[in-house]
Amino acid sequence: MGLSAGSSSFTRFSVEGEAPENFWDFVAERVTAHSFQDIDDTIDEYSIGWVSVTDMFDSEFAYSSYAAGDYVVLSMRIDERRVSPAVLKKFAMKEEARMKKEQEIPKLSRNVRLEIKERIRAELVRKSAPIPAIYDLCWSLNDNTLLFFSTSRKALALLEDLFKDTFELSLVQQIPWNSGLHLVDESDLGRLDDLRPAILI
Repeated sequence: MGLSAGSSSFTRFSVEGEAPENFWDFVAERVTAHSFQDIDDTIDEYSIGWVSVTDMFDSEFAYSSYAAGDYVVLSMRIDERRVSPAVLKKFAMKEEARMKKEQEIPKLSRNVRLEIKERIRAELVRKSAPIPAIYDLCWSLNDNTLLFFSTSRKALALLEDLFKDTFELSLVQQIPWNSGLHLVDESDLGRLDDLRPAILI
């Protein structure tokens, strides 16, 4: 589920750092430079980058589709070729059996078995189609907060790296404590230190 879904889960971040004055020109340049690169017609195993939130195939951002008023809206797309361990084991064992029969030997050396496994894995990767994953985000420029529509730890880590590489700004995940710091006046900050968890039985 993402930004346009009826219901979804999200993780809140604050955006730390100074954005340049010519912000939208900066965004246009950086988003394009880090846009998603298709690997369907290659043998690459992995690709990550930005696409339009309305079209996973739009990595050129016609009409600046990432700009929505005072918000930047994007999708992080990841394509990855994966080989099932069970499938890899099956075909590796099949090739080992073929070689033992061909060479009339009872056992293959460890190095030969490793070479077979890597060769079979490379062949299976080339034959497999990349599996896509899409994660939407909405960055509010008014208060420098960002909603990322996933709670996956792996996706969160990838977002933080891609966002920093793209915009040279850092993301800080907002836990309830951090949110509380933004909601109270400076004179009341000391009261947060006195808070203790309630035991509800």
